[in-house]
Parts: sequence; C-alpha cells; structure tokens
Amino acid sequence: MGMLASLISGFASGETVAAIRRARTAAIVYAVAALAALCGLGFLVGAAYIWTAGRYGSMAASLGFGAGFLVIAGLILLVYQLASGARARRRAKRRDADLKAIGITAALAVLPTLLKGKGGLGVILGPAVALVAYAIYRENVKPGTDGRDDGDAK
Repeated sequence: MGMLASLISGFASGETVAAIRRARTAAIVYAVAALAALCGLGFLVGAAYIWTAGRYGSMAASLGFGAGFLVIAGLILLVYQLASGARARRRAKRRDADLKAIGITAALAVLPTLLKGKGGLGVILGPAVALVAYAIYRENVKPGTDGRDDGDAK
C-alpha cells in the first residue's frame, strides 16, 4: 500500500512527468551523439579508402575494403551463432527453474486442502509416485530422442 501511495504522490507532485522529460531528453541527446559518431566513422573509413587508393590503386583498395567488410560481417555472424547456443541453454535452464518453482508453489498451496479431504494422504502419494517415475524416465532417456526442440529457430 505504501508503494501505491508513493506512486500517487509522485504523480501529484509532477516528479514522474519531470523524470519522463529527463529520460526523453537524454534519449534524444544520445541518439544525436550516436548519429554524429556514425558520421565520423564513415568519414574515417572514407579517408582510409582514399589513402589506400592513393597508395595501392583504386581497384586494389576497393577489393581490400570489400573483402575486409565481408570478413567483419562473417565474424559477427559466427560469434552470434556461437552465442545463440549458450543463450538457448540459459533460456531452457531458466524455464525449467521457473516451472519447478511454480509447481512447488502450487503443490504447497493445495497441500492443506488435500490433507483435509476424504482421500487424504492417498491423493498426494499418487501424483508424487507419478512424478518420481517421470523423473526416473527423463534421467534415463537419451538426449535428443524425446522430440523436444531447443527453442532456437534457424
């Protein structure tokens, strides 16, 4: 409740509007600075091309710069592909941890109700045995044979 009161008082005092204006101004300044940096980088590449063309000739400079930029593009794609496997593994691990947490929370929330009911302990032991059997099955199945996708679209 205290957080809601703080939010409402922030709206009332105009602090939120001022913070949004500051963030918008900062975003515009950073965008203009990035644009200027890209222009500067373009002029540096142009200057390097002019120097190379004067030293080795325009054809050799064009071929060299073209090959250089293709190599840079290939390296960027290679690094991205190598990192995407690690990202997919991290996503899968995080998803499994989240599902386990949700399952445990749901089980703990429903446990008192199940213990009070007619079935009592039998209602709890049946699914628990099924979960243990499934865990044993998952541990013993070979990777890649269960038909699951790693979530990484190619």
